[in-house]
Amino acid sequence: MLVHLHVKNLALIDEIEVEFGPGLNILTGETGAGKSILLGSMQLILGGKTSRSMIRENAPYALVELLFQVENTKAKEALAALDIYPEDGQVLMSRKIMDGRSINKINGETSTVSQMKAAAACLLDIHGQHEHQSLLYEEKQLEILDAYGRERIFPEKEKVKAAYQEYRKCQAELKSLDMDEEQKNREMAFLEFEINEIEKAALVPGEDEELEKQYRKLSNGRRIIDSLQSAHALTGYDGQGAGEAVGEALRELSRVTEYDDQLESLSQTLSEVDGLLNDFNRELSSYMDDMTFDESVFYETERRLDLINGLKAKYGQRIEEIQEYQKKQQEKLTKLQKYEEIFEAAKAELVKAEKKLEAACGRLSEVRREYSHQLEEKVIQGLKDLNFLDVQFAITFAKRSSFTDNGFDEIQYEISTNPGESLKPLGKIVSGGELSRIMLALKAILADRDQIETLIFDEIDTGISGRTAQKVSEKMAVIGHHHQVLCITHLPQIAAMADSHFEIEKQVEGTKTTTQIHTLDQESSIRELARLLGGAQITDAVLENAREMKKLAGECKAGL
Repeated sequence: MLVHLHVKNLALIDEIEVEFGPGLNILTGETGAGKSILLGSMQLILGGKTSRSMIRENAPYALVELLFQVENTKAKEALAALDIYPEDGQVLMSRKIMDGRSINKINGETSTVSQMKAAAACLLDIHGQHEHQSLLYEEKQLEILDAYGRERIFPEKEKVKAAYQEYRKCQAELKSLDMDEEQKNREMAFLEFEINEIEKAALVPGEDEELEKQYRKLSNGRRIIDSLQSAHALTGYDGQGAGEAVGEALRELSRVTEYDDQLESLSQTLSEVDGLLNDFNRELSSYMDDMTFDESVFYETERRLDLINGLKAKYGQRIEEIQEYQKKQQEKLTKLQKYEEIFEAAKAELVKAEKKLEAACGRLSEVRREYSHQLEEKVIQGLKDLNFLDVQFAITFAKRSSFTDNGFDEIQYEISTNPGESLKPLGKIVSGGELSRIMLALKAILADRDQIETLIFDEIDTGISGRTAQKVSEKMAVIGHHHQVLCITHLPQIAAMADSHFEIEKQVEGTKTTTQIHTLDQESSIRELARLLGGAQITDAVLENAREMKKLAGECKAGL
């Protein structure tokens, strides 16, 4: 459950910290006090979009932190699948908003927005003020049904998705083969040209590197000869070469070696130098004798390199890539040469894939229909609990004209809220308040199945009053008995059911406006109920009424 909320520098919030308890946590306050800001802070953890305008004026950043105590086994497993592991049973999620960017962390480790959204979805579910409108869309209705029967529906959906991908692949393959005779002939002529061009070149892997070396040597032949001749003269034994100088030095040294034994080793060293220099000079001379410039060889090398580089520009940067390209084009040509045979085979594969997909969609539809009957019964009971006195609810199925990766089902939630009325789609019958109650019933059903620990409702009381409001409050108390619930409300009937009651208020000090949140004790909670009941004038009678409402709410919860 959500145990701690810390918000800093967000809109009108300077800094607040709230400790939430188990059961039903009620948040009340005057209109404009900042209740929506508080809910918005939680939605940021669920991946809500950020902007510079969210940051409190003159503040460098805004910060939202949610601390969860995770005890539910399913939640732990879902987090583990995301590579998130509670520390001492706790998960801390934070989002720091700065100008143009945000920093997201889970247990101190930086994460992406999508990772944080996925993790938060395992721990809490927010039902916003306008979310119930989504219930009018078939996609949302199907999503709810699938979520209800997820244990069996999701595996079948994965099978449908895999079959659909194969089906689309077969469609694309057949489409690529679908061409007239003229187009086929043009394609074949083009492929044959490319294949022949590469084949004619008779490429050998690695020859381009060898040719580059040879070309570099041949194109710089004159420079090489000039440099070698200079080196030969400088190290030679004719004239002023180093060889002549070393030889003369050796002769001078030999004249005096008999006078000192140490000179013998020096003479030996110099003799080795003379021998090495002599060998070097002979090898250099031999290299120059062998090195000749053959214009025909140079031309052929240049021509071959130009050919290879031209092929590289068209088909690949390496000879191996060019040869691989040739292989692929040959496969395409072979297909075209066997066009009729391959086209018929592709048609057969598509038919096979379509049958497989249809079978998978059929199995998915069967499982959905099975769970739809269960969901219908639960929704009817849930709506009766919410003061729909004589309600009928059904999920109707129709088959799409085409396949999707979510099957071929089109579903419609239909309802009748009055005796004798036929079932009709939600959008044609229900009011905003009725939609809100239907969504509340569905949320309660899904929460029990998914075992989501924390549910957040923003003004679930929209469009309801009187006896209906009382029924909604009782339903909230039931949900709060099994889950942690955070609820923003204006109705005293719902507020009276609070296990923990918080007041959100706006404070003005000079030119500074801030939103604050306070925990209310029993008496303070009764006074807040009186405000909700009586408005600005809180009389003794209103206070007594609030006290009685709180007492009756306590008796109701005690009976759960």
